[in-house]
Amino acid sequence: MTGTTDPNLVFDLRAKLDGAGHYDDFEVDRVVAVELNPKSKQSDLIAALAPVQDRVIKRYKAAREALKIATEKQQDNAAKDAQNELNALVLFKVDMGAFLRLYTFLSQIFDYGNTAIEKRAIFYKRLLPLLEFDREREGIDLSKVVLTHHHLKNVGKQTMLLNDGETPKLEPITEAGSGSVQEREKALLREIIEKVNDLFEGDLSDQDKLVYVNNVIKGKLLESETLRQQAVNNTKEQFANSPDLKTELLNAIMGALDAHTAMSTQALNSETVQRGIKDVLLNNAGLYENLRDQSAS
Repeated sequence: MTGTTDPNLVFDLRAKLDGAGHYDDFEVDRVVAVELNPKSKQSDLIAALAPVQDRVIKRYKAAREALKIATEKQQDNAAKDAQNELNALVLFKVDMGAFLRLYTFLSQIFDYGNTAIEKRAIFYKRLLPLLEFDREREGIDLSKVVLTHHHLKNVGKQTMLLNDGETPKLEPITEAGSGSVQEREKALLREIIEKVNDLFEGDLSDQDKLVYVNNVIKGKLLESETLRQQAVNNTKEQFANSPDLKTELLNAIMGALDAHTAMSTQALNSETVQRGIKDVLLNNAGLYENLRDQSAS
């Protein structure tokens, strides 16, 4: 180590989160009281968190709508203010995650002697998963990921020489809560590429895979009147389990076979690839939302 991590970073981050004005001490204490009461029910926790969740989500939706209107009317200043509000709300969520990671690490070696810090750790842990800001991503949240399959590749053997050459040092944590909001479209494309990279093998570029899933297959599925009606009349979870979605997906894969033989062949012969494509289409490429938008327009 080149230095030590300053334990006061936790206090700085707490002050930043408190200063955002999205909750007060009473609301923190209310959630903690429910969490620490062995007789509490899940409904009690939901009721304690609901006011804060509702407040933050409504602010986000209002800012998003304001940005849409300002953009349509070409009101640059109003659009800038709305975007700043959206960014601030996304960073508020990022900072809660940073607080939890930092506190979890530092509390193992440093006694804060401050119940307010522990209370906020409990409060943020429960609030964080409830703040779903559409598909704006400040990073990749793995808390809800379930491992369904994995793929191993032999990259050869490498010797690890621990005593020879340079010995780089580990840097301490010097700041927290300094995240930034990525450009939405680039973040989505990057995430889609990361997912499809694990689905296909062979000499295929990222662009090949991206175009195949996000343009060719998705484009063919968007032509389906059956799927369009199901997207309008069902929840996303119901839509994901529709037998027609699997049928239409296979039809789309076969329809693209001539132009994309290598990937189509793998997709037709692998349930894993088919499930992976469906996952990307539903959770990254916005198939469900696009179908609903087409029917609304």
